[in-house]
Amino acid sequence: MKRWLMLLALLWPLQGWAAIDTYEFKDEQTRERFRHLTAELRCPKCQNQNLADSDAPIAKDLRNEIHRMLQAGEPDGEIIDFMVTRYGEFVLYRPPLTGSTYLLWYGPFLLLAIGALVVLMISRRKRRADNAEPEETLNPEQRRQLDELLKQDPDKK
Repeated sequence: MKRWLMLLALLWPLQGWAAIDTYEFKDEQTRERFRHLTAELRCPKCQNQNLADSDAPIAKDLRNEIHRMLQAGEPDGEIIDFMVTRYGEFVLYRPPLTGSTYLLWYGPFLLLAIGALVVLMISRRKRRADNAEPEETLNPEQRRQLDELLKQDPDKK
């Protein structure tokens, strides 16, 4: 049992080495383009991770594909178009402003404006209610009884 634990303790650090991807580039500019593209493109499987940070198998495949395309000399625009064609605009962290993305770009501002309008309407309504004269809800007989009760001395009981 101790031997297995010692073997496991010795092999445990080797697990981290397997996850590192190494790519050879012809120049520093290509390496920087790779970093930029993998940081700008979202992993199709992950909720909110870019390709550079994701450990998903598809992210590894897409990093390999981006590396292959960069080595073939394809421009960034073609690589991004390839990814969008294959996985949709979900892979873009900053989707372009189109008819289908207006709500995505302007929706938060619209919700903020609606919220401010609702708060303004409620505060005005409350201010008007506070400044308004109280409505008379008692009939004359009830008013007379109330006046008599208020005139009575509480110490006479």
